[in-house]
Amino acid sequence: MRRLWIGLTYAVFALLIVVPLVKIATGSLEDGVSGLLDALLRPEALHALMMTGIIVVFVTLINTVFGVMLAIYLVRAAWLHPRIKGLLNSIVDLPYAVSPVIGGLMIVLLVGPDTALGALLEGAGIKIVYALPGMVIATLFVTFPLMVREVMPVLQEIGSQQEEAATMLGAYSWYTFWKVTWPSIRWGVIYGVVLTVARTLGEFGAVLVVSGNIMNLTQTATTLVYQDVENFNVLAANGVALVLAAFSVGLLLMMEWAKKRKEVH
Repeated sequence: MRRLWIGLTYAVFALLIVVPLVKIATGSLEDGVSGLLDALLRPEALHALMMTGIIVVFVTLINTVFGVMLAIYLVRAAWLHPRIKGLLNSIVDLPYAVSPVIGGLMIVLLVGPDTALGALLEGAGIKIVYALPGMVIATLFVTFPLMVREVMPVLQEIGSQQEEAATMLGAYSWYTFWKVTWPSIRWGVIYGVVLTVARTLGEFGAVLVVSGNIMNLTQTATTLVYQDVENFNVLAANGVALVLAAFSVGLLLMMEWAKKRKEVH
């Protein structure tokens, strides 16, 4: 019976992950390497990949800074009332319960061009929806829990004794963070960064709603794949999807390697 369940597990894994990846790889190389290069070197593909890279950089930096700060506050801040902590915990998990499309729609309803706030911002020369800022905000909404949920368990596990001792010895808060807290949570932060990058690369729903999917302006790699499929350009869609999949899989493999290296040391 045990072997049967193991076999079924491997079969499901192969059906859901391995087979689609192989199909994407073979489909992208249907016309050989030259066909793959043609698909990736299109102006719209280069722009979409560049936009995806820009979003990854902004989202990862913001998530790392504010995600670590929020995790520390939720675990260490004694001045926060337990009910407030519970509310913040629930808000952090909100993107897990809400569809990314709904998240994107909320952004449009709040700061879209037809809203009072959106019109005020556009009057000041700040465009949120159908521009890069809205795409970054939408991706932040989807990915924000990843860093917090990686760092919080580490902080809870190590406790606060060392930090309290450093404070009693006269260390400033920043010195305590860099010399005591950071060495303990850095691997959690690294895992959070890897997951954030991988999730940002694959985000589609929220970005599609707030970007408008305008070619060579607000199009990301995932929305370009969607457009290529809609236009029956499956070869080009497979090529871009292969780049995203290879990058994400590579990041996750690096994370697993880092975990084993950490265990060895």
